[in-house]
Amino acid sequence: MTLILALESSCDDSAVALVGSDRQILAQAVVGQNDAHRPFGGVVPEIAARAHVEILPGLVRQVLHEADIAIGEVDAIAATAGPGLIGGVMVGLLVGKGLALSVDKPLIAVNHLEGHALSPRLVDRKLDFPYLLLLASGGHCQLLEVRGVGDYRRLATTIDDAAGEAFDKAAKLLGLAYPGGPAVEALAKDGDPAAVPLPRPLVGTKEPHFSFAGLKAAVQRAVASNQYRPEDIAASFQQAVVDCFVDRTRRALEKTDAPSLVVAGGVAANAAVRSALQQLAKENGRHFSVPPGWLCTDNAAMIGWAGAERFAAGMTDDLAVPARARWPLDPAGEKVRGAGVKA
Repeated sequence: MTLILALESSCDDSAVALVGSDRQILAQAVVGQNDAHRPFGGVVPEIAARAHVEILPGLVRQVLHEADIAIGEVDAIAATAGPGLIGGVMVGLLVGKGLALSVDKPLIAVNHLEGHALSPRLVDRKLDFPYLLLLASGGHCQLLEVRGVGDYRRLATTIDDAAGEAFDKAAKLLGLAYPGGPAVEALAKDGDPAAVPLPRPLVGTKEPHFSFAGLKAAVQRAVASNQYRPEDIAASFQQAVVDCFVDRTRRALEKTDAPSLVVAGGVAANAAVRSALQQLAKENGRHFSVPPGWLCTDNAAMIGWAGAERFAAGMTDDLAVPARARWPLDPAGEKVRGAGVKA
């Protein structure tokens, strides 16, 4: 069994995990920074980077101790090399480089998005390539055909904002605490999803791209009108996002013969999203796969698994590999008109 020691620091979660090529997670640890960022209503990059410096070395020692494994016994070191907040990415990647150099082990620079893309294969042994992936997080919203490790074809992206960012903005407008996604989902449970007339941007259009800027603006107007209960706004917003996901993913399914539909990323932890896409997969005769909630949010286990898959394919990296704020999974993907830098 190959052992991969993995580090993740692309945003505000410091995470370390020890993952085996047999899909076993020997140990893992995640330390969040919600309390530090909550007063600001979002992640402050400088605070996040400084916290990673303080936290990551201790987490490495903790994970190795829990697994009763010496650092020299691992086969490779995997670290997120982007995309993400560049300060945090640099901290984790430098720690990974230092560990690899100190014990003379290969370094694997992992794309954070590939970590999400491959994470379902860590827990679903039936999931083979290719598959259609809806990757929805705070910074990205894409539909990709996953054809193999390092082999991705982007079918659609957001032309403005990501779904996770829209959840966070809606939460802020409703006066909910950070992080916004879980807060909106909790409030929506007591609301009527049909109570507030909100738009479904791009629904029904030919290409399966996403747009959430207009939906955010509509939520802002609904809150300012004082005509609706916060619970109803939350439920209606969540339903609008779900409807966009279902319509856009249905369109993407028409463009691929991939036998499986997969959803991953932080927004995939939302129960309404998972349920609606599972039903869509069933209607279209596709196998459906989604990681457990803890594997959807930022974690090092997915980085370790992506590292294990890359290591098995002979994909390792030089210590000169750079940290990247932006790193598309499909660099050759056609530029989408109106899409921002996150595409």
